[in-house]
Amino acid sequence: MSRTTKRKHVMREFLMDNFDLPSENQTIVRVVQSRGNYLFDVESPGDEENFLVSMPTKFRKNMWVKRGDFLLVEPIEEGNKVKAEIVKILTPEHIKEFTKANVWPKKFTSKRPLESEEPEADFSLSENPNRRRPDLCEAESSSETDSD
Repeated sequence: MSRTTKRKHVMREFLMDNFDLPSENQTIVRVVQSRGNYLFDVESPGDEENFLVSMPTKFRKNMWVKRGDFLLVEPIEEGNKVKAEIVKILTPEHIKEFTKANVWPKKFTSKRPLESEEPEADFSLSENPNRRRPDLCEAESSSETDSD
């Protein structure tokens, strides 16, 4: 299967999701840090310590995960450090459906730190945290020139 065909199938599965609720062995987790090589350090809803999850081959180079994103994972038996594998990358629509069905963990109900108070646009792209906002740059430069 070519790379383009594979990407098309993965994106179709991701976008045409039917919002199934998690099964008994699946867990909702939050990404704390990327460890490289498609491994992510995640925080579970319980009081357990953080653990590593792996991204399956079908998601690699097709889907991206960043800090603060929520994932649906399934535990795996092999391996001591990597304890689960990603089943689904959750979108805001998933979160709304899981909250309505009372499946969403109480630990993750607070707002994400990068979320602003402004209403969201139709698409779920967030602001790039590596770029300065123009209004902040102008305010900093004007205060520096006033003090000189």
